[in-house]
Amino acid sequence: MWSGPRNISTAMMRAWGNRDDTAVVDEPLYAHYLKITGKDHPGAAEVVAAGETDHEKAIERLLGSVPGGKRVYYQKHMAHHLLPHMDRGWLRRLTNVFLIREPREVLTSLARHVPDATLPDTGYPQQAEVFDLVRAWTHRVPLVVDARDVLENPERILRLLCEALNLPFTDRMLYWPPGPRDTDGVWGKYWYKEVYATTGFQPYRKKDEPVPDNMKGMLAECEHHYRHLHAHRLWH
Repeated sequence: MWSGPRNISTAMMRAWGNRDDTAVVDEPLYAHYLKITGKDHPGAAEVVAAGETDHEKAIERLLGSVPGGKRVYYQKHMAHHLLPHMDRGWLRRLTNVFLIREPREVLTSLARHVPDATLPDTGYPQQAEVFDLVRAWTHRVPLVVDARDVLENPERILRLLCEALNLPFTDRMLYWPPGPRDTDGVWGKYWYKEVYATTGFQPYRKKDEPVPDNMKGMLAECEHHYRHLHAHRLWH
């Protein structure tokens, strides 16, 4: 599941992690991303120390056996963790799904956590790149899920997603116990406090905050990539 920051990616991981047949992994390329970029994210040194900083070793694990002998391996990825030097060929061995969110809402939220964010930090260019690669490889339109659609009707969208993946839907995807999980990354205490308090997807609430001046220049490009994927979203 390829998302960008400030999306419902952790809630979506909760939904899949609550299935009996599914193992989840939380942003397995994050440690490598931080080591290479030197980004000053909350708890960065802790993330690098705890994670696999060799991206080839991390990818090898992602393509190996599913933890716990489960049927499904749900991998929560941030698209911007796919740095330019990383080969994309391994993605052919995954079923790639894209979780998108309206850029204005992403940027206003991202500004509070990463005030100097640049276009690559949003994940939109990388989502579009991988979407186009997968479409070219498979000759099929990859699956796209919009965060707003999920929040407005979680059961309908998750049923559609499971159907498209040839997996059974279960009501367990709609509700989960509050609090952290052993499968959460060590960064959870910095980023997941809101999710810790939830027991399901929260109702959609439109946000009308203005995009910060330093991000207005990249809003149009984010919207371009977003519309490219949004046209193919699961919604009916």
